[in-house]
Amino acid sequence: MKVPSIVQAEKLLNEAKKLNPGLWVDHSKTAGACARAIAQRCDNLNADIAYALGLLHDIGRRDGVTDMKHIINGYKFMLSKGYDDSARICLTHSFPYKNINAYNGQNDCSVEETEFIQAFLENVVYNDYDRLIQLCDAISFPDDPTYIEKRLVDVVLRRGFNDYTVPKWKEFLNLKDYFDNKTQTDIYQILNIL
Repeated sequence: MKVPSIVQAEKLLNEAKKLNPGLWVDHSKTAGACARAIAQRCDNLNADIAYALGLLHDIGRRDGVTDMKHIINGYKFMLSKGYDDSARICLTHSFPYKNINAYNGQNDCSVEETEFIQAFLENVVYNDYDRLIQLCDAISFPDDPTYIEKRLVDVVLRRGFNDYTVPKWKEFLNLKDYFDNKTQTDIYQILNIL
């Protein structure tokens, strides 16, 4: 896979923190730690790769305060570094439900960028790394992992509710069930949330 090493991923995140400090950095660290812990219990996932992908899923925020644009910024940045699989995660992490209108927040992308993201989503077949980072994004507060329902409500309170929110929530809940089954335990036990 074309993913940075842990050392490289941590360096990229630290550089991004200097460019645009904020809670998103600690959220990314929590997502990475969750991804590593869950991946260690999945026979088809590499825990180090999962950790690096989790650390960098929001790397597009390095360019400043943006909303949906962080997705395409992260994609372009990771491609420029030669990390195609990490770039892919930058695009897929917000869309367990493959509809760009399901994004909670503002679409500050250009028409061309919006069309590119939607076409990418329609044509990509999610793998377990996509699914894992989607899940870990949805359970990660800046300070600790949390129940998925608590995080989803937090996002809606901050960013709004739309016609696609409930289908998206269902997909997130399906992801939790999926990884509960893969790990043969409740992921909350793995993450010491219970």
